[in-house]
Amino acid sequence: MYPDLPRKQRETAIIKEYPAVFIYGIGWVLKDGYPHEMRAADYDDWITETVSAKGEPMHGLNGDILVWNPVTKRRHELTSMGIRVTKDTLVKQMEIAGLEENLKLPYHQAILNDEIPLSIGGGIGQARTYMYLLRTAHLGEVTVTIWPQQLKDICAKKNIFVLE
Repeated sequence: MYPDLPRKQRETAIIKEYPAVFIYGIGWVLKDGYPHEMRAADYDDWITETVSAKGEPMHGLNGDILVWNPVTKRRHELTSMGIRVTKDTLVKQMEIAGLEENLKLPYHQAILNDEIPLSIGGGIGQARTYMYLLRTAHLGEVTVTIWPQQLKDICAKKNIFVLE
């Protein structure tokens, strides 16, 4: 949908039409030759072949739940979730991403050598849910962390006060 819009604007456009959507297969290359969005090649599985409800070939076992944010007037990602890579999908995705050198790292070696269990990840982000329910514009309004002064200054000019 919305092939003439940039990718993030596509998400905003569909969220205006539907109150919530699940976009899956994020990371796989679309018909125009570019991925919707890059995803960690060593984390979410975005290459496994799947089939849409209409029988069309698709890819990926990951996705995001998006809702409309009435404060920011754009998409709001509540969660990113999916089935994690196997040793086979890890190698393929790292090749696609040009990150084969990283396969030598301990985490990657643990996957390749069956030293850690395969997993499914995801969950609704608490802070993002709080933002949505409390109608805030910035993550800093619902969670405490160390924010750069420049960010705090920008937010303060917009009457957004981050927690410290």
